[in-house]
Amino acid sequence: MPPAIGLTAAEMTEDAMAAEASVFSLRGVDGWLQGRTMYGGASSFLAYAAARKARPDLPPLRGGQIGFIAPVGPDVDITVSVLREGKSVANIQTDIHSNGNLAHRAAWIFGRARPSNGMIAAPRAENFVRYEDMEPLGSPEGLHFVHNFELRRAEAKGDVRPGVVRRWVRLKDRNGLDPVGELVLIGDAMPPGSIRAMERQGPISSINWSFTLLGDSPATRDGWWLLETSSNHMADGFSSETLRMWNADGAEVMRGLQSVAIFG
Repeated sequence: MPPAIGLTAAEMTEDAMAAEASVFSLRGVDGWLQGRTMYGGASSFLAYAAARKARPDLPPLRGGQIGFIAPVGPDVDITVSVLREGKSVANIQTDIHSNGNLAHRAAWIFGRARPSNGMIAAPRAENFVRYEDMEPLGSPEGLHFVHNFELRRAEAKGDVRPGVVRRWVRLKDRNGLDPVGELVLIGDAMPPGSIRAMERQGPISSINWSFTLLGDSPATRDGWWLLETSSNHMADGFSSETLRMWNADGAEVMRGLQSVAIFG
């Protein structure tokens, strides 16, 4: 039997996250675990949500730099601190402690819009296939957090590329989420592209995640987002990965880099 999904994303932030000064606590996030740690998108989403709760006046999120330091269990305490705040940009740090350890540290960049000195449109997805035309996928065994998502193929026949994983992803319950929080929650959902180059099965672990948002008002149709991970270099037990996300019409909304440890 699949594990219970547990708290939805909105329930985690609206109903269950208790605050005392600048520290936010949450207990029993069992439905977002993968093995002994919380799925990285969920822990990062909780950190982002805590920053928003501590400072609801912050401008739109522009990017984040995240370190996955130690396993994040189902019980967390999140501290929010202001590193620097100027007229248009605020640098906010969040620390997640779990099981008595610092487990997750993130630096968030929030920035107000200014008159633009030029413009470049976000890139369109290449080899684009519509989610309406692709069949659903089941949830991989062992990845309990994936039961919170719907998955569909996103690669046409004959378009499977070495070191690249691409899927359509949708949250089963996205009620009450702000669009940026939804991107943070979903953005790390794919396995690394290097999984397709592994010579044998073995554990993998994200070490960090750095991303920027391409615009401040992400939107899509029917909740579907197109995600891709691709390995830039894989050797010596590590892989450098590029993470990209597009909306349902093929416009890119997020791009990131990630270091991944490969075992086995």
